[in-house]
Amino acid sequence: MTEMVFPNDTNNLGNLMGGNLLRLMDICGAIAAQKHSSRVVVTASVDNVAFKDPIPIGSVVTLRAFVTRAFNSSMEVYIEVHAENIPAGERVMTNRAFYTFVAVDQTGRPIDVPAAVPQTEEEKQFYEAALRRRQLRLVLAGRMQPSEATELAKLFE
Repeated sequence: MTEMVFPNDTNNLGNLMGGNLLRLMDICGAIAAQKHSSRVVVTASVDNVAFKDPIPIGSVVTLRAFVTRAFNSSMEVYIEVHAENIPAGERVMTNRAFYTFVAVDQTGRPIDVPAAVPQTEEEKQFYEAALRRRQLRLVLAGRMQPSEATELAKLFE
C-alpha cells in the first residue's frame, strides 16, 4: 500500500502524526488478513510500535503486510513501513509491528481461517516465532497463565 504525506496528515513539526500512521498500518494489515481468509476481519491487538524515524511531509509511505501465521480464527500480520524522499533518492524503514486480526462471520462471531503456509525463508522465520509472540500476547492480556505458555518458556531454558 502506498500513500503520500500531506499537510493535513502531519503534526506541528511537519511529520506524519503517529495516529495517522497506525491507521494506515491497520488498513494495510486488514487487507492482508482479508485476502488470506476471504472474510471480514477486525483488529484484535497491536504489538509494540516503535517510531524509529519521523516521516516528513511530502514523503511517500509504502506499507508491506503479510500473514505470518493463522490460528483458529485469528491471524498474526507483520507490517513494515518505509518512507521515501523521491527527489533525494532516499528510502528508510521507519516502523514495523505485528497486528492480530480475527475473521468474523455476518453476525460478528469468530470464524475459522485457513492455515498460513510460509514459502520464503523470511516467512518461515516469522511463522516459527509467531506462536511465542501469540503466547506472550495472551499472557499479557490475562487470557493465558504463564505456566501454559510452553513455547514462550523455551526462550528461557
